Amino acid sequence: MSFQAYLDNIEMKTGKTPNEFLEMAKEKGYDQPDVKAGVIVDWLKQDFGLGRGHAMALVHVIKNGPTISEKHVGSDGVHRDETSTLRLDGVANRTSDA
Repeated sequence: MSFQAYLDNIEMKTGKTPNEFLEMAKEKGYDQPDVKAGVIVDWLKQDFGLGRGHAMALVHVIKNGPTISEKHVGSDGVHRDETSTLRLDGVANRTSDA
């Protein structure tokens, strides 16, 4: 599953876009460099019922923004992404050509 698919699945499960999670994390101070991933994972598990994998995908976005490694971009593996920049604005804002 691609990184983008993880984020899309989180949105389908919770009804919240990655940008909404970023805003909530910022309000809680979870975007600060000293906040450990475990604190964020616990919050996402408790408040939104996310599993560790999906929570860690959001941890990456909260800590690093929308850019991911080029490692899987354009590959033919199951974890391939189309681009190294993730869409955080939600599935409804995406057009078929974006």
